[in-house]
Amino acid sequence: MNRRTFIGALAGGILTAPAGLVAQQPRKTARVGWIAVSPGPQATPANFQAFRDGMRERGWVEGQNLVLDSRWGNRDQASALAAELVELKVQVVVAQGPMVFGAKAALGTIPVVFAFSGEPVEAKLVASLAHPGGNLTGVTLLSFELAGKRLELLKEAFPGLARVAILANLAHPGEQAELRASQAAAQRLGLSVQYLPVRTVADFGVAFDTIEREGSEAIVAFPDLLIMSQANSIARFAARRRIPSVSGWPEFAEQGNLMTYGPGLAVWRQIAGHVDKILKGAKPADLPVEQPTKFELVINLKTAKALGLTIPQSLLVRADRVIE
Repeated sequence: MNRRTFIGALAGGILTAPAGLVAQQPRKTARVGWIAVSPGPQATPANFQAFRDGMRERGWVEGQNLVLDSRWGNRDQASALAAELVELKVQVVVAQGPMVFGAKAALGTIPVVFAFSGEPVEAKLVASLAHPGGNLTGVTLLSFELAGKRLELLKEAFPGLARVAILANLAHPGEQAELRASQAAAQRLGLSVQYLPVRTVADFGVAFDTIEREGSEAIVAFPDLLIMSQANSIARFAARRRIPSVSGWPEFAEQGNLMTYGPGLAVWRQIAGHVDKILKGAKPADLPVEQPTKFELVINLKTAKALGLTIPQSLLVRADRVIE
């Protein structure tokens, strides 16, 4: 083989080999931050685990090519916790709910992927859902279609239902639009609506007194962090009144309320998809804010029995999970 032939063969090898070689080489280790509302006694909350599973499904494995730095606290601590992640030189930060505001302030240009229960444009997190425009993107859990669907499920379960109380956090971005969607669905279903806005934990007692005085026959709680912090109180009140209570996150039913319909743990796998794209070079500004793609119906049959309520079999068979 002469020199020219040898060089040609060598060049051909170089041109054809990398695909196989690159596939065998481990990815460069990525560093991802996680900042979320304190889980209390739980060491590994289910949503954090679901996110880790979503990353693993996309080839990011802790101890191999991924480092996850997690921080837990309350909204007031978000900026300080985010500053700690900056010191660790994370490449992307996942921010849960209201923690995103402190994260946005502290992280500068570091990409942030959020799971936010409100309307992110109204909250001034992004310029638009289709074109976020800055260094934030993620998933909004707010869906006006779900607001109507929860009322439909209530009416299906209890055809004689006539009056529903709506509990909602007045400060929650998108709350008024969700209320309008609920009112439209209620009118279509022949239901009257009692709207009870709350801003603080102290407001719940007043709302409960109003429900009792005016005789609403069910509670629909718009899902957000304030409402969920009082899920157990809502369940106790509903049990005393012997009325159904419905919301959008599984935790609501797990804490003794009758039913939930909304996004489950799959949303955190969806968040992992955004993080994966950013780690591969995508810009948050170009990644549209998504809505959940999977929804779960959770029914607490134990609560139904305690309330003396019968859930139709047609609804039970459609439930993704039944708590007994």
